[in-house]
Amino acid sequence: MGIFQEEDRRVLFIKEAIRRRLIAFLEEGGEWVLVSCQPGVEFWTAQVVLELKEDYDVSLAVLPPFEGAEERWPEDIQMAFQEIKEDADFYKPVYKGGYQGAFQFKAKDRFLIEHSDRALVLYDEETPGTPKFFLEMARFAEGYEIERITPEDLQDTVEELEWTSPELFEGGNPD
Repeated sequence: MGIFQEEDRRVLFIKEAIRRRLIAFLEEGGEWVLVSCQPGVEFWTAQVVLELKEDYDVSLAVLPPFEGAEERWPEDIQMAFQEIKEDADFYKPVYKGGYQGAFQFKAKDRFLIEHSDRALVLYDEETPGTPKFFLEMARFAEGYEIERITPEDLQDTVEELEWTSPELFEGGNPD
C-alpha cells in the first residue's frame, strides 16, 4: 500500500474501515480477533481491537510467527508492539526461538486459519504483498470465510468521513 509511516494520514482511514468491519463482526457475535501483529494492517487492527474493548466484549490474541520477530522493527514500532502485547488477552509466538526460515510464516498462516473460521483482509490485487500467501492457503480451507476490505471500500470510508468529519481533511486531500 506504500504506507511506511504511522503518521501517514491514510492510516486513519484504514483504521476506520477496519473498525467498521470489526464492529459488524462483534455485533454478529464475534468474540476473538487473532493477529500476528506484523507492522502495517495487522498492527493497526490490533490497535483498533484494543480501542473497541472500551465498548465491546472482544478479546485479542497476538500470535507472531516466532519469538523476537519485533527485534527487526524500528524502535517506535517495537515500543507500540510491547503495549499491544501487554494489553492483549493472549500472546504466544507460533514457534519458540528466533527466526529459522520462511517456513515459519507459512506455519503462522496455517495456524491462524486452523484456529479461526474467517479472516478480514485488506488487500489490493494490483499491488500484491504478503497477504497473497495467506489468501492462497485460506482459499483451500473448507468453509473458511474471507472478507475483504478493497480499495473501493477505503474510498467509500474516506468519502463518508469527508461528510461526517470534515476536520480530518483540513490541509488537503488524503490521497
